[in-house]
Amino acid sequence: MNSFDRRDFLKASLFAGSALALARPDLNAASAGAPVGLVDTNINLFEWPFRKLKYRDTATLVAKLRKHRVVEAWAGSFEALFHKDINGVNERLAAECRAHGRGLLRPFGTVNLAWPDWEEDLRRLHEVFKMPGVRIYPGYQPFDLAHPDLTRLVAAVRDRGLVLQVVFGLEDTRVHHPDLTLVPVVAGPLVAALKAVPNARVQVLHFAGNVQGTDLHQLMTETKACIDLSRWEGNGMVGKMLGVAPAANRASPVPLDRVMFGSHAPYFPVETAILKLVESPLDASQLHAIMQGNARKFLPVA
Repeated sequence: MNSFDRRDFLKASLFAGSALALARPDLNAASAGAPVGLVDTNINLFEWPFRKLKYRDTATLVAKLRKHRVVEAWAGSFEALFHKDINGVNERLAAECRAHGRGLLRPFGTVNLAWPDWEEDLRRLHEVFKMPGVRIYPGYQPFDLAHPDLTRLVAAVRDRGLVLQVVFGLEDTRVHHPDLTLVPVVAGPLVAALKAVPNARVQVLHFAGNVQGTDLHQLMTETKACIDLSRWEGNGMVGKMLGVAPAANRASPVPLDRVMFGSHAPYFPVETAILKLVESPLDASQLHAIMQGNARKFLPVA
């Protein structure tokens, strides 16, 4: 079967085949009774600061996600990038998720290590807004991962039983607004913090790693951090990253149980992330793990 035929076949049968796999007891025993579909671990709500996005309206975005069988989406807020009133950002995010995405959207608030009293913002997002996790945007928020409070944040998140998501990028640097100067976010300080707090639940979002692949290798071998696939670009890249496809880097594959589905919607189309699953040679158990299984283990249904 040539690649064109195979892609057409998988496009037509992806959800039918994966739905059957998700319903099989041997593949889905840990989440018996859970709805079949995708857990999207990387979306954002509200306005992208630099241009209008097609699905910027939450109700419209939720309809789009449901259309593609997303049964749960972990939502951050674009307001977190530049707003100084972090508590207000988190309050609006919680309200928006309740109003438009009950049963689908799980709000991930933010803290900004560059502002005072980030510990209070963390307490409120957990205790007042009942959020399951926190998302930080180093670079856009005015700090990098070498910030001296990073290890304290990781420890506080662990102690509260929360998930920490670290966003390594949102937009290709070649299309940044000319007045926006961002220092590249490097993984080394995060690796050190996670080694100091080894039991924290941490996921890196939109992470490509350096050209040599050394920082990705560090994260996968020296920590327990998970990763979403939103930045994995190129034909069959999911299979290559897992070491199960031709031209894969088999010397240092990403462990299957550390990979979660993430679309980076609405900045990226949801279909883009789904196509990444379609065009890689994944079997039923691998599809199940990426589509839903790993996320359910990482952050169980509330």
